[in-house]
Amino acid sequence: FVDIKHIPDVMTMTYDAQGGLTVGAAVPLYQIYGDANVQRVYPALRAAVHVIGGKAIQGRASLGGNLGNASPAADSIPAMMVLDGVAQVAGPNGRREVRVDAFCTAPGRSVLQPGEFIVSLHFARPAAHSGNAWERFIPRNEMDIAVVNAACALTLDGDVVTAARFSLGAVAATPLMVPLAAEALVGRPVSDATIAAAGAAAKETATPIDDMRGTVKQRKHLADVLVQRVIRAAVEHARAN
Repeated sequence: FVDIKHIPDVMTMTYDAQGGLTVGAAVPLYQIYGDANVQRVYPALRAAVHVIGGKAIQGRASLGGNLGNASPAADSIPAMMVLDGVAQVAGPNGRREVRVDAFCTAPGRSVLQPGEFIVSLHFARPAAHSGNAWERFIPRNEMDIAVVNAACALTLDGDVVTAARFSLGAVAATPLMVPLAAEALVGRPVSDATIAAAGAAAKETATPIDDMRGTVKQRKHLADVLVQRVIRAAVEHARAN
C-alpha cells in the first residue's frame, strides 16, 4: 500500500475566522477533536470524530478515510454534511470539489473516479448566532457502529430559526439529508412543538432496514429522538455564540 501521510496537503489543518476550517484528508482524528477551534466552532464534528474507533485507531484514522469508506453508518459524514463540508479531490484530470452531501452514492460507493483520492475537507465559518451538534445511539458505551446517528446545524435570530440543516446516518443506503426537518423549524420560534415536528419529519424521512444492530421501528424512533436532542444542543451552542 501507499502511505500518504508524508504528503503535506493531506496532513495540514488550518483555521481562520474568515476562511473557516480546512482539514487534510489524512490528519489523524485525535488532532481534529483536540483542536480548540474545532471544539469551539464545530462541536458536531468534534463529537463525531471523537467516537470513531479507540485511541490507537484515532492516531491513524482520518476524516478522508471515514468519508471515502462511504458507509451509511459513518459517524463523521452527517456532521460534515450539516456543516456544508466540501471535499477537494485530486486525480489524473486535476483537482475538483465535491460537496460531502453529494459524495456517497450507495453503501461503500462514492463519486470518486479511478485514480482519484480526497485531499482535504473544507468547512466555512458558521454565521453569527449559529450552533451545531451531533449524537448517536449504539448498543455499547463505545467502539461500536451506530444504530442511528444525527446531526444538526442552525442559525437563530432571537428565538426564531433562520436556517437549519439536518442529516441522519444508518437509516438509508447513504447518509441522508432531512430537508423536511429543516422546514419544520425555519421561520418559527424554537419551542417544544417545533422541535417535536422536526423529529417527526426525521422519523418520516428515514428508510432504514432490519439488521443485527436494530429494527426498522427502533431506527425510526431513534431518528425522531436524536433529531430532537441535536436541535436542543445546537440551540444551546448558538445562544452561547
